[in-house]
Amino acid sequence: MNEFLPFSRPSIDEATIAAVAETLRSGWITSGPKVQEFEKQLSGYFGGRPVRTFNSGTCTMEIALRIAGLGHGDEVITTPISWVATANVILEVGATPVFADVDPATRNIDLDKVEAAITPRTKAIIPVYLAGKPVDMDRLYKIAARHKLRVVEDAAQAIGSTWQGKPIGSFGDFVSFSFQANKNITTSEGGCLVLNNTEEAALAEKYRLQGVTRSGYDGIEVDVLGGKFNMTDIAAAIGLGQFAQLNMITAQRRKLARHYFATLGKDFEAQTGAQLPPADFENTNWHLFQVVLPERITRADFMARMKDKNIGIGYHYAPIHLFKLYRAQGFKEGMFPIAERVGRQIVSLPMFAAMNENDVERTCVAMCEVLEN
Repeated sequence: MNEFLPFSRPSIDEATIAAVAETLRSGWITSGPKVQEFEKQLSGYFGGRPVRTFNSGTCTMEIALRIAGLGHGDEVITTPISWVATANVILEVGATPVFADVDPATRNIDLDKVEAAITPRTKAIIPVYLAGKPVDMDRLYKIAARHKLRVVEDAAQAIGSTWQGKPIGSFGDFVSFSFQANKNITTSEGGCLVLNNTEEAALAEKYRLQGVTRSGYDGIEVDVLGGKFNMTDIAAAIGLGQFAQLNMITAQRRKLARHYFATLGKDFEAQTGAQLPPADFENTNWHLFQVVLPERITRADFMARMKDKNIGIGYHYAPIHLFKLYRAQGFKEGMFPIAERVGRQIVSLPMFAAMNENDVERTCVAMCEVLEN
């Protein structure tokens, strides 16, 4: 039998491993010169916008909401199909999450439903770029401008994605990226926040390190409630090695995605009842290759049968509003039917830069056998 093919695997080269060892030997392992260099390179990629790194791609969104002044009595609109962190950060700042159902084709938040959900209490939108596919950015920001809303882009999966030729993060409002282990580039754990100006960047620095401002050798002040969210130089050393490979990684993922479509063929959806993702090779970085299964097979059964064939399948994501925490906020089944169907049947096929076309073909054959049987 073929060896196990996971749905995701990071690619760490020897040069990056050597850079981590060098950092460990340097004696400076917490936030230091590597973090500063990583932020500088990220800023250059995002068109010179201020960038600050953090120990996760979750605290980045919370800090963005705090910088924007969100709190009790405010509403934030987001999608039910995301990792639960997207909604949790809204609760963390004391605001109220408001969900809008997803588009059945893209599985991203439906901007028509976003507009319908806006009330006088709405202060921000958190769109999620599922699998690295952006929403319609032009329309998103027209809605935000019309209603005077802040936007915190949950671009956790979208490093390397673009809109009209411009990298996601090089324009817009707050943009949050994750460098967690299964992302296109990783720092093991970590993330970054792209900000609008130096004032926001300075405030982000306070929030990531207990609210502290230092001046001189003995000057210290605390004027905001911060946390402990800084990135280490060890993580930044990994990030620098990974960032150097971003273009190669994005190109390889797009090549693999094209091969998925070519291998499955134009009749796959009609023959199986499964739904493929939009074939967007211009904007999407193909962080995930997701299929929505037909209702005749449960996701658990599909995943178990694929595991029997030595192929790992991911699950991204369960509908947030049906978790107990959010049911306690008043959400219930039937409120967002498209998200509930997608969340019940969506799976992520193997997709990572070290894969080859044989891996894609093996996955496609196995999936078709499971669906046919």
